[in-house]
Amino acid sequence: MTKIEAARSLFLVARASQSPEESSTAETSPTKISPHAPLVAAARSGDREAFAQLHSSYAPMVHGILLARAPRSEVDDLVQDVFLQAFRKLHTLRDANTFGAWLATIARNRAVDFHRRARADEKLTEEDAVARSAEETKAEEILDVIRRLPEAYRETLVLRLVEGLTGAEIAARTNLTSASVRVNLHRGMKLLREELKGRKV
Repeated sequence: MTKIEAARSLFLVARASQSPEESSTAETSPTKISPHAPLVAAARSGDREAFAQLHSSYAPMVHGILLARAPRSEVDDLVQDVFLQAFRKLHTLRDANTFGAWLATIARNRAVDFHRRARADEKLTEEDAVARSAEETKAEEILDVIRRLPEAYRETLVLRLVEGLTGAEIAARTNLTSASVRVNLHRGMKLLREELKGRKV
């Protein structure tokens, strides 16, 4: 199953779910001891194996953040760019406990940089169009709708629906509070359902 197909199937499962609304959508969690802090410290000292473990733990988050902002065909390469940049700049990270939030910022900035450099008239190739199944096309349409939602909602939705992260995992990786993640998912799903209903996707 492709990432895009996963997005559609998970959306169909999640559309019936409800979460209580909260007042904030981007409340960050107070800095706390991260279970990955020792790995960050080791990687900062040059331990490549430690950094490889960080890559495994945080790749879904980075992939989701980029997928919420960039074309699917470019995301895998952008993920590698983000981790390469993180490895090179790891010595600038002051608090190992904030690695997830720091990495997320690098991913967001890389997406901005991608769009700044991308050709404005970039078009889907005929080969790509032929290769897509009807299922993938519908899932891509859903992803396009998600990308048009407010940033806090689209990022959290992609991490949940496409990358399959739980609310707790999203909170831990992005340094948001669990309450903020619940709010973002609840409000994001509500907006997504309204948009899809209007488009009849």
